[in-house]
Amino acid sequence: MSEVENTNDGRLRVGSLFSGYGGLDLAVEEIFHARTIWFSEINQPIARVFSHHWPDAPNLGDITTINWNTVPPVDILCGGFPCQDVSTVGKMAGLKPGTRSGLWSHMAAAIDALQPEWVVIENVRGLLSAPAIRTIPEGDNDEQRNPRGATPSGATPRGVESDSWHVGETAARPLRAAGAVLGDLADLRCDAQWIGLPATAIGAPHPRYRVFILAHRTLPNPTGVGRVPWRGEFAAGESTAGHDCAEPSDHRPCPPRSERLPAPRRVREPVVVDRAAFRRWGRYAEAVTRWEQITSRAAPSPAILSDETGPRPAPLFVEWLMGLPSGWVTDASHGLTTNQQLASLGNGVLPRQAVAALRTARKMFNS
Repeated sequence: MSEVENTNDGRLRVGSLFSGYGGLDLAVEEIFHARTIWFSEINQPIARVFSHHWPDAPNLGDITTINWNTVPPVDILCGGFPCQDVSTVGKMAGLKPGTRSGLWSHMAAAIDALQPEWVVIENVRGLLSAPAIRTIPEGDNDEQRNPRGATPSGATPRGVESDSWHVGETAARPLRAAGAVLGDLADLRCDAQWIGLPATAIGAPHPRYRVFILAHRTLPNPTGVGRVPWRGEFAAGESTAGHDCAEPSDHRPCPPRSERLPAPRRVREPVVVDRAAFRRWGRYAEAVTRWEQITSRAAPSPAILSDETGPRPAPLFVEWLMGLPSGWVTDASHGLTTNQQLASLGNGVLPRQAVAALRTARKMFNS
């Protein structure tokens, strides 16, 4: 398969949406030997973190106001659209208009306009079970659907809807959010592979199951190919790009790519846990010790103690749980409050988990 290369340094160009602190970008840059050239993040404190680590990448701002006709082209578009309405701990309102998760439609519009070679999507487990509220096109008279009796003897296969062109359209069995996303990618002439992976699969001491989708454009330089809209019209405004930083990028050099995400150490089973670890971590001692060995970093104190609020998770510890370099989010120079740090880390992507998922998904394209 072909890969369009950046004419400046040979690396593929990445555009980042719903960027957060850049966890997914770290993985994409490693897997594709790429560099992020712009991002879109509406939360300004968190955008400062991203700008610190990617000082040359402007922030395009609110995705709903971006005019994609004015955006520099990219080879890879990545993003984890908001999960609130597909999460199993939320109301599971789905991808319908007006929901946070419905912002997927704007990412689809960006794919349609920019025509990247690759698309990378990350989201929570609920993407596999939350409904997608698909509107029925006006004038739909079912003419394209298979007639009854199309199967041998008119029988219906067990567990399959009676009409193969009717998948997910009945009120009793609505289309799921993951199916809607994959269907939109197909409309955009992209082949897609998806994989669900818990963080424990890479040795992290917490489950954090995530769904990763890797899509590849099937038509070189397509013309007149577009997504079939079904969740309302997209916004077509303009957003002012900004760096979200207080000083020029040339005074804050970006670390070399190889230093951003250190290679994990291979840990053979079983992990040897000493008495000190058992005293400190109890039943979690083996999981914590394994992650310490994989990340080559000792676990920070897990909680902040306060007489007023009681114990709270320590941002340094959560940052360690995510496998991020120390200070990636918690460095005081970012100016984030404790609550902002925890919110950023809680919504972020574990880079090593994404690397493992994308490496596997990419092998599927090559097999």
